[in-house]
Amino acid sequence: MSLADLRGAPAVLAFYPADWSPVCSDQMALYQAAMPEFARYDAGVVGLSVDGVWCHQAFAKDRGIQFPLLADFEPKGEVARRYGVYDADGVAQRALFVLDPDGVVAWNYRSPPDVNPGADGILEALSSLRGWQGVSS
Repeated sequence: MSLADLRGAPAVLAFYPADWSPVCSDQMALYQAAMPEFARYDAGVVGLSVDGVWCHQAFAKDRGIQFPLLADFEPKGEVARRYGVYDADGVAQRALFVLDPDGVVAWNYRSPPDVNPGADGILEALSSLRGWQGVSS
C-alpha cells in the first residue's frame, strides 16, 4: 500500500506504538466502532505500527478490526520517520493524520503515549475539509 492508494478520498493515518498494549487495543477498537462515522465522510482508516504482519493479523482477528493495519517493520519505522513520529524507543508515537483527497496533511495530532486520543478530533478535521463532497445522513 502507498499514499497513492489513499488518494481520491479523505484518509486517516493512525500511528500507534504496538499491538496488544492496553491503550493501543482500545484506540484501534474505538476506530473500528467509529467506522460508520468515518464512512459518512468517505474516509478510509489505516493503522500503522512497527509490529510485523503476523502480529497485525492476530491482533486484528482478536479485536475485530477490519481496516488495514500496516507493518512499518522493515526498514523499521520508515513511514513513522517520514511523518516525524518515530520514537527513540523504536516505536511509532501515538499520532493521527487526516489527509485530504489529494493526500495532503489537513490535520494532525500527537497524543501522550498513555492517552487514547479518541475520534472527536478526527471527525472535526474530516468535517472541515474544504470541497468535501460526502454522503449526508
